[in-house]
Amino acid sequence: MKDKHILAYIFSTLFIFLTSTALGQESAVQDSLAKREKFGLRVGTDLSKLARTVFQDDYSGFEVLGDYRVYKNYYAAAELGNESIGYAEDNIRITARGSYVKIGLDYNAYENWSGMQNLIFVGARYGFSTFTQDLEEYQIYTTNPFFEPDISTETIEYSGLTANWLELVAGLKVELVNNLYLSVNIQLKRRLFQTTPDNFDNLATPGFNRTYDDNAIGVGYGYTISYLIPFYKK
Repeated sequence: MKDKHILAYIFSTLFIFLTSTALGQESAVQDSLAKREKFGLRVGTDLSKLARTVFQDDYSGFEVLGDYRVYKNYYAAAELGNESIGYAEDNIRITARGSYVKIGLDYNAYENWSGMQNLIFVGARYGFSTFTQDLEEYQIYTTNPFFEPDISTETIEYSGLTANWLELVAGLKVELVNNLYLSVNIQLKRRLFQTTPDNFDNLATPGFNRTYDDNAIGVGYGYTISYLIPFYKK
């Protein structure tokens, strides 16, 4: 169900992008005068995290984001967020909660017509997270099948945990109306370092999502809305 929602978000955004492009091309043909391009700060939030907070019981979070156009096709970008991620299996249940920051650079590979400022972008981020992991329920291991499973529900808190990673991101931004943008992106992450609890492991990391013992790869996505505050044109 979640994958269907993600695909619906992506397809709807692609439709808006293509429609906006067609209208922009028609306008550009009618107006042969070159228009100056905007440079400024774009700020917004991740709508997918707000939607998950409403509809997903074991998740809450938010993210604020921004980018600043430093050159024609290059944008300095950053995201700052807070998440609480629940994870449960038959013999264990945990919640990871904390904050994260990601900083990096985006490159716009889309050649706009005059007066348009849509983006098809690729980028890179460095991410860092500080968090706490609560072990809320776990089954005590035993080799004797005669007795019922011994399940502990006393919460154990592991605080002061950190993790950092590198992230590749690709997506598109569409200008819906003047200075207001809708965006969708996908993220591929590679964990670099992390601190782990004694005799335990990190099962989820805010900003990185689920983690696994056998590899250091993570994935993510975003569906954002943002507003461009133009500082100047050239």
